[in-house]
Amino acid sequence: MTTTATWPRGAFIGFERMFDDLERDRNSNNNTAYPPHNVIKIDDDNYEIQLAVAGFDKSDISVSLKDNALIVEGDKNSNVSIEFIHQGIGNRKFTKTFNLSEYIEVNGADLINGILSIHLERVVPEEQRPKVIEIGSKKRNFIRD
Repeated sequence: MTTTATWPRGAFIGFERMFDDLERDRNSNNNTAYPPHNVIKIDDDNYEIQLAVAGFDKSDISVSLKDNALIVEGDKNSNVSIEFIHQGIGNRKFTKTFNLSEYIEVNGADLINGILSIHLERVVPEEQRPKVIEIGSKKRNFIRD
């Protein structure tokens, strides 16, 4: 990807994909404010994304995961012809993409009172977790005569 460098890429080895993702996200039109959303950190390993989707039924919304990207799409089935005097509740088609870090898993989603909540958890494999090395008191002689 050839773009004007925003970050000193030469100082970061092996981060090309991350920089490409950041550039792509910055240059995309996906960052619209509709529908409004919150990202909540529950604790060090659990997160929740909340989207305000008033007027949408769960059959109007799809949540999918592809290449570490969480994709939420909404398309209100508007076969019913309604004459609005005022329409203040948005129900237009949308796509929201959230790039997920390594080890983030989607644990489910709920739609309650017009809020779509997507539950995320960071699950680090045991071999990647920090290890505590016990300090022994056994004397070792490393000097050889």
